[in-house]
Amino acid sequence: MPEVRGKSLKAIIRDIAEGYVVVNPLFLKSFEHEILRDFYLEISKVQNEIRAEKFPTRDVLAIRSRNLKLQRLFAATMIIRNFARERRVSLA
Repeated sequence: MPEVRGKSLKAIIRDIAEGYVVVNPLFLKSFEHEILRDFYLEISKVQNEIRAEKFPTRDVLAIRSRNLKLQRLFAATMIIRNFARERRVSLA
């Protein structure tokens, strides 16, 4: 699995979901095309993992935490899509 800044992609994506890392064009600038594609696909996998977890029906804080993680990952995918479109990189 490729590494970025000494961490695995999955670890960076978990940090993004928790809010420790912010995705922006400056962050993505150093990524190779293949790593950017792998990063995008790995974010989709982590989103599916979070959605597959049992929904905390009566725990408001857990629901908020889950939704914030999904929101951060979705925002990261939108930023990556726009960055890839500008650079003419195929993510599929």
